[in-house]
Amino acid sequence: MQVYAFVGKTGTGKSYNALKVAKSYDIKYIIDDAILIKETKVIAGKSAKTEASKIASVKAAIFFYEDRKKEMMDAIKKEKIEKILILGTSDEMVQKIAGNLELGPIFKTIYIEDVATPEKIEEARKSRFEEGKHVVPVPTFEIKKQFSGYFIDPLRMFDIFRRESSNLYEAESSEKTIIRPTYSYIGKFRISDNVMRDLVTYTVEQIRGIGKVQKVFTEKYIDGMKIEVDIQVIFGYNIPNISKEVKEAIIRSIDTMTGINLFGIDINVTSIIKIK
Repeated sequence: MQVYAFVGKTGTGKSYNALKVAKSYDIKYIIDDAILIKETKVIAGKSAKTEASKIASVKAAIFFYEDRKKEMMDAIKKEKIEKILILGTSDEMVQKIAGNLELGPIFKTIYIEDVATPEKIEEARKSRFEEGKHVVPVPTFEIKKQFSGYFIDPLRMFDIFRRESSNLYEAESSEKTIIRPTYSYIGKFRISDNVMRDLVTYTVEQIRGIGKVQKVFTEKYIDGMKIEVDIQVIFGYNIPNISKEVKEAIIRSIDTMTGINLFGIDINVTSIIKIK
C-alpha cells in the first residue's frame, strides 16, 4: 500500500482541497478526521468532532482508542486499498495515524502550501476562526447523520487537477459539506447561557443521589463549549459513579436538545449532605 499524507495547520483548507489532491494522485481513499472516505462515500469511522472533549477529539483523530482503531483497520483490510491519503495538521500527526493503523511508512507528503495560494489559505482560516465553519470532503447526505444539531450545507465545487502519471489536466465537479455548530453566536441561531444552565441543572437534578446543583459554568469557543458543574451528593452514594453518570447525562441531554459540541465537562462535588 502506498501511503500519502496531506499536511496543513488547522483551518488552512485541507479538507476543502482533499479531493483535488486525491484525484491528482489517483487515490480513491482518504482518512480525514477519523473517517475513511472512498471517493465521496463514508465507508467507516465516525467524525472525531463528535467526541465530548477536545482531548478526546484529538485522540480519536489519531486512532488512539482501540475500538476506533480496530474498526478502521478492518475496513482498510476489507477494501484491499492500494493508495490512501491521510490528512493531518502536522508531519507528526500523519505519521502517528499511519503508525497506529499499521499502514507502513509514508510514501509522499503534500503540504497545503503546495496546492493553495496564500490568499486561499487565509480565506479558509477566516472561515474557520471567524465563522466556525468546517469542510468535510463528502456530500451532505453522507455525513449529516453524524452531526445532529449542526448547520450542514452542501458546497458544490468545480475542481481542476492534474493526474500523477500524466501532464493532462481534468475537471470534475464534486460536493463537499460545510458544518457549523448550532451554538455559534455568528448568525441568527443563538442559545443563551441561562438556557444552557437551566438545561444542565434540570438534567442533573433528575439523577438519584444528587442533592442539588449549586452552580453551572459555561465557557464558549468558536466550535464548541466547556461546562463545569458544582454539585451536592447525598450521603451513601458512590461519588465516582455519580460523577460519571452526571457527565454522561449532560452529554446526552446537550446533544439531543442543542447539538452543541462539548470540549469538556468538569464535575465538582462540593459537599455531601444527609437526608433525614
